[in-house]
Amino acid sequence: MDDLLTEFLTETGENLAVLDVELVKFEQDPSDKDILSNIFRLVHTIKGTCGFLSLPRLEKVAHAGEDVLGNIRDGKLDVTPEAVTLILQCLDRIRDLLGELEDTGDEPDGEDGELIGLLREMAGGGSAAPPSIAPIQEAEPENDAPEANEFGAPVAAAYTAVEKKAEPAKKKESGEKGPSIAAQSIRVNVDLLENLMTLVSEMVLTRNQLLQMVRGRDDSEFSAPLQRLSMITTELQEGVMKTRMQPIGNAWAKLPRIVRDLSVDSGKKIDLQMLGADTELDRQVLEMIKDPLTHTVRNSADHGLEEPEGRIAAGKAELGRITLNAYYEGGHIVISISDDGRGLNTVRIREKAIENELATEAEIEGMADAQIHQFVMKAGFSTAEKITSVSGRGVGMDVVRSNIEKIGGTVELKSEDGKGSSFTIKIPLTLAIVSALVIECASQRFAILQISVLELVRAASRTETAIELINDSPVLRLRDRLLPLVLLRDLLKLSPDEEVVDTASTDESEGADQEPEELDDEVFIVVSQVGNYSFGIIVDRVFDTEEIVVKPVTPIFRDIPYYSGNTILGDGSVIMIIDPNGIAGDAANAAATEGAKAQTAVDARDETTSMLIFRAGGHELKAVPLALVARLEEIDMDTVEHSQQQRMVQYRGSLMPLIPYNEAHEWKEGDRQPILVFTDRERSMGLAVDEIVDIVEDQLNIEISTDLDELIGSAVIDGKATDVINAGHFLIKAYPDWFEVADHNGTEDANSNAVSVLLVDDSPFFRNLLTPMLSVAGYVVTSVESADDALELRESGSNFDVIISDIEMPGMNGFEFAQAVKGDARWKDTPMVALSSHVVDKDLERGREVSFDDYVTKSDRDELIQSLESALNEIGPA
Repeated sequence: MDDLLTEFLTETGENLAVLDVELVKFEQDPSDKDILSNIFRLVHTIKGTCGFLSLPRLEKVAHAGEDVLGNIRDGKLDVTPEAVTLILQCLDRIRDLLGELEDTGDEPDGEDGELIGLLREMAGGGSAAPPSIAPIQEAEPENDAPEANEFGAPVAAAYTAVEKKAEPAKKKESGEKGPSIAAQSIRVNVDLLENLMTLVSEMVLTRNQLLQMVRGRDDSEFSAPLQRLSMITTELQEGVMKTRMQPIGNAWAKLPRIVRDLSVDSGKKIDLQMLGADTELDRQVLEMIKDPLTHTVRNSADHGLEEPEGRIAAGKAELGRITLNAYYEGGHIVISISDDGRGLNTVRIREKAIENELATEAEIEGMADAQIHQFVMKAGFSTAEKITSVSGRGVGMDVVRSNIEKIGGTVELKSEDGKGSSFTIKIPLTLAIVSALVIECASQRFAILQISVLELVRAASRTETAIELINDSPVLRLRDRLLPLVLLRDLLKLSPDEEVVDTASTDESEGADQEPEELDDEVFIVVSQVGNYSFGIIVDRVFDTEEIVVKPVTPIFRDIPYYSGNTILGDGSVIMIIDPNGIAGDAANAAATEGAKAQTAVDARDETTSMLIFRAGGHELKAVPLALVARLEEIDMDTVEHSQQQRMVQYRGSLMPLIPYNEAHEWKEGDRQPILVFTDRERSMGLAVDEIVDIVEDQLNIEISTDLDELIGSAVIDGKATDVINAGHFLIKAYPDWFEVADHNGTEDANSNAVSVLLVDDSPFFRNLLTPMLSVAGYVVTSVESADDALELRESGSNFDVIISDIEMPGMNGFEFAQAVKGDARWKDTPMVALSSHVVDKDLERGREVSFDDYVTKSDRDELIQSLESALNEIGPA
C-alpha cells in the first residue's frame, strides 16, 4: 500500500471519529452553525479526496451524504432524527468500505444504490425513515441474489455496516485482522516534540560528562552500566530524531505551480524534474530551505533557460529542463538544482560588479570566471535589464546563501557557457545534535562541525606535507594542488607572541640547517571547503569527534564572523564552534582568498596559468609556471658544498646541484639563499634567485620573443612586464642528460594564436615545460596526459592542426596512438610529431610505419619548432 493511500486511511478514520461526535452534538443543538460547518467541511474533504484517489464507490456515497448536509446548511431541510440517523449510516458505510480497502488495498466491488437512493430522497425533501427498515441478513446460498431495488443494488446493502458491527468478537477470535492503519499513528503537537528533543539533547550532554569521568579507568565499576546508558541514549536520540524527519518533497510541493506560472508568463517551455523527493531531513532544516529552493528554481527558470527561439538557435530542444535532486552523502544532504540553459553571463556579471563597486577593474581582470560568478550571491546584485515580478530587484541568491549558511551548510555554484548552471547545496541532516571535531589552538579548545571538514593533514618539518611561505603567506602543496592556509591563532588573536611557522627566521645557530619554510613542530591542518574554495586551517592539536548540542552564539560574540555557536563538552567546559564560512569570507584573510582564486581557476580549467614571480640578475621580474616548481626553499649557505666545480647541497638524502640564474649572481655567504627546486623522478635541481615575489594567476601570452637561451620571451603578467624563463636551459646546466633520463614529460595550459596543437604526454613536468616554449612560436596548446584522453577529444568533435605525442607512455603508447589516429577519417590527415628522450634507428623506422611525420628528441626545442613548421607547410596554410 502506497504512502498516499495510507495517509488517506489515517486521516479519514480520524475525520469519521470526529463526525460521529459532532453529529450527535448537532442533533442536540441544531442552531449551532459552527458545528454544522465543520461537519460539512469534513464530509466534503472525504468526498474530494476519494475523487482524487480514484475511489468512485466511496466518492458516490460521500457525495450523497454531502447533499443532505448541504440542504440542511442552506435551510432547505430540517434537522430530524431520521436525517441524522441516515447520515450516520452513510458514515458507517464509508467506514465499512475503508475497512475493506485497508484489507485488500483496492476499493471493494459492489453497489450502494439503496443507501444513495435514501440519501437523495432525504435531500429532495422526502421522509425516508431508515430505522423502520430492519437489517437484512446476507443470503445463505451464494447463488441466490438478493432482491434489487430501483437502483439495481441489493436491498440489504444500506445496512451491511450494522450487521458487520455485530460481529467484532468473531473477527477477534479468528485473528484475521489486526489494528487498523488509523490506530497505528497519532497526532502530536510539534511543541511537545521540540521539548522532547531538548530533553534528549541535555541527556546527551550528561552522557558525555559521565563518559569523560570514567575515560581511562578501565577498572571502573561504572564502565558497564555507562556503556549500556550510552547505547540507550543513542537509540533514544535516533528515535526522537525520526519523529522530526520529513521528506524533502514537502519543501518542493509548491515548485511545480511556480514553474508552471513562470512558464506561462515568460512563454518558455519548462520541464521540472524532481528526484529523491523521499529523502528525509529534520523538520527545522526543511523549513529553512524552502525559501532558498524557491529562489534558486525561480532563478534557473527566469535567468537560466532561454526562450524557445533561442534554444532552437543554439541547437537545443524547445523544452528546457530544470532538475532537482536530493541525496545523502557523508552524514549530510546534498541538493542539486541544475538547468540546461544558457549559463551565467560572465561579461554582464563583470560589468555589474564594477558598476556596483564590488571590485575594481584590476581585481576583476585577475579573477577566473568561476570567481566572477560568485558575485551573483552578493546582496542587491542583479543582471536583469528590467524589474519584473520574478527578478531584477537584487534579492534572491543572497537569501539562498545566507539562509543555507545559517544552518551550517554551503552553496556551490558552477556554470558553463551555453550548457547551463548548477547550484549544489550541502546541509546537515539536523541542527539539534551534530557530530563535531574538537581541536586545540593556543591551549584553547574549539569545535568544527564535521560537515565542514574535508580531511585532516598532519604537517611537520622535513616531510612531504611541510608548510611553505609564498609572499609571506603559508601554503601547502597537497596532491599537486596549492592549498592556502589560515593560522587560527593569528585569526583569533590568540597568543600573538607565539610563532607557528618559522619560515621568516634567519637563525644562524646550530639548528639553522632546518628548512625555514617548514614547521619546526608538528601541527595539524583542517582542510575545509566553502563554495568553490578549499583552504586549510592550521591548529595545534586534534582530539576526537564528539556529538555536541549546538547553542546559539552569545550576543557579545554575535559580530564576530568566525563563530557559529557554542557547546558544552563532556568535561563541562564551554567551547566555541568555528565557522569556516566566516573564515573564508573575511576580507582580512588575504592568504586564503588569493590562494582560493588560484585554485578556482585550475578547477574551472580556465585559460590561465599559475605563475611564480621572482627576481634574479637585476630588478626585472621573472616568471616560471608554478606547476614546474616542486618546492620553494631557503637554504643556509653554510650547508653548501662544492663538487665537480658546482655548488651542491644535501637535499632529502641526495646531492642537489645549485645553478645560479646567471654567472653574476651574488652568493650571500653566511646568509640564507632562496631557491626554486625542480624535480623529476629521483633528480632535483635548485635554481638560485635573488627574491621570491609572489604567485599570480594570469593568462600566459608571450608577446615579445628573444634569442636569449635562458628566456622564452616577455609577457604582461599581473599588469607588469615580466620575462618568462626557459626552465629547460637551467635543467641541462645541472644535468646535461636530464631529458634522456626523464622518459615522460608534458603541460596543461594553453596559449593564444592561430595554429592549434594537441600535446599528448603522461608527464606533467614535460607538459608544463613545453607549453611556454611553443607559445612564443604562436601555437595554441591543448594538453592531455594519455592517448585515451586524446581520443576522447576526437569523439567530442575537437580538431587540431598538428599532434605532438610522446611514444613512451603507459597504457596506449605513442605508436599505438598514431595507428588509432591514422585509422580514423576524422584525424587521419592531421600531421603528427613523435617525441622521445632518445632517437634510435628502430624507433625511427617504426615511427614511419605508423605514419608519424617527424621524430624529434624532447630536449631540442629548436628542432621541435622546425618540425612543426615543416609538418604544417606540407599540408598548406592552417
